[in-house]
Amino acid sequence: MQKCLKLGAIVLFSALFVFSSCKKSEKSATTGWNYNDQEWGGFEKLDYQGQATGPNLVLIEGGTFSMGTTEQDVMFEYKNIPRRVTVSSFYMDETEVANIDYREYLYWIERVFGESYPEVLLKALPDTLVWREELSFNEPFVETYFRHPAYDDYPVVGVNWLQANEYCKWRTDRVNEMILTEKEILATNSEQKDEDNFNTEAYLAGQYEGSVGEKPIEDLKTGGERRARFEDGILLPAYRLPTESEWEFAAIALLGKQAYSKDERITDRRLYPWDGNTMRFMKRGKYQGEMMANFKRGRGDYMGMAGKLNDNAHITGPVRAFFPNDYGLFNMAGNVSEWVMDVYRPMTSTTLRGVEDQDLNSFRGNKFEHKVLDEEGRPVEKDSLGRIRYEMVKDEDVTHRLNYQRGDVINYLDGDKESEVFYNYGISSLVSDKARVIKGGGWTDRAYFLVPGSRRFLDEDRASRSVGFRCAMTRVGSPRGNAQKGGNNFPKKYKKKVKRKYK
Repeated sequence: MQKCLKLGAIVLFSALFVFSSCKKSEKSATTGWNYNDQEWGGFEKLDYQGQATGPNLVLIEGGTFSMGTTEQDVMFEYKNIPRRVTVSSFYMDETEVANIDYREYLYWIERVFGESYPEVLLKALPDTLVWREELSFNEPFVETYFRHPAYDDYPVVGVNWLQANEYCKWRTDRVNEMILTEKEILATNSEQKDEDNFNTEAYLAGQYEGSVGEKPIEDLKTGGERRARFEDGILLPAYRLPTESEWEFAAIALLGKQAYSKDERITDRRLYPWDGNTMRFMKRGKYQGEMMANFKRGRGDYMGMAGKLNDNAHITGPVRAFFPNDYGLFNMAGNVSEWVMDVYRPMTSTTLRGVEDQDLNSFRGNKFEHKVLDEEGRPVEKDSLGRIRYEMVKDEDVTHRLNYQRGDVINYLDGDKESEVFYNYGISSLVSDKARVIKGGGWTDRAYFLVPGSRRFLDEDRASRSVGFRCAMTRVGSPRGNAQKGGNNFPKKYKKKVKRKYK
């Protein structure tokens, strides 16, 4: 009995010690003030576990690689000269956006804006007439490809670059609304109409209330309740189109191709997103000889012979068809070409004289914007669709800056007055500020265009039956993911030794 009492006392003391330890506030290393303590002002320091992975996304660990063509330049265009760049870690959809995904988007638009702003829906509709040709009977696809359930899991086509960007914005808001709803910070609200709909930026700016859920966040400053903030790390960054460098890096997937990780020596410069230099699966076994992508093998040959279809797709195929690459991404070659963010120029930014330092996250297409603010420095009232208003940065407002001095830098050193290069659109060139890069070959292309380094362009307001898209998202924090918080790779014991040495 006495032993039991002693044991109970020990357990009780241990529980009290653990409880008191949990309640103890962490202190600031620079001021000594308590974090997360209302009596000390309520400044919050989160136990942040890292960025969550959004629906359908895959983490692409970044790094350096040789961006550019790996196939012989048979056209002698010199429009993708190999150059060394570094890409930050990011997320990318494991599949192309499918018809059912885009129909969900249209359904939401009709439900929210259909009565007051029917033009929003009309503007978002894909162009199903892209299937028509003068000497082909493709009329059935005009009616069936986008709407029929048989093609639910096939990539959406007939969507231009502008429409793809609008889809990305919509998806950002729906995913963040889902996060807040699952955490019961907001209650489910399917009755949103017109400007009263969840928009991530409007919510953060206090211009969308919604229905408060059963588990609102405690405000340590006032002791009451508050909405989620950007600093909470709950909401995800925006879905967007990938940049050309991101897309190419993810497609070629050199992950695991280093001879030894410490040597940083790449042993293989792939021609396609898979090993080998052929279009067929080369390893012995059940799948030996099978096609690795959906493409046009030769003149008049879209799928092979009856009884042994080589890629089992006469037009596009399902978004999860064929083997994924080493990052787990499907159809990074074949099926459909894909929109990326970049404005097209024959000379890429890292091959221009004077921009050698711009080889991190290479991208052309920046139009710098900022929020429209009132006299008190707060965002002005959101627009009729519920979005925060933006405006272009004025050149005269940034002349004092060292890193940029214009709002619109699409033509930087290639099309502006300093470069003495001019693209006479419609006269001697088809290149304009509306030309956007498309990557990867589609079902209508030969194998040459399936090389990740190949690049073509299409005007941002044009659509094609062989061009689709997938979304990407910026990675915040450690490039290796949530398991690695960043910093060097020294073992903890070595870190302690270094710390003692310099005390």
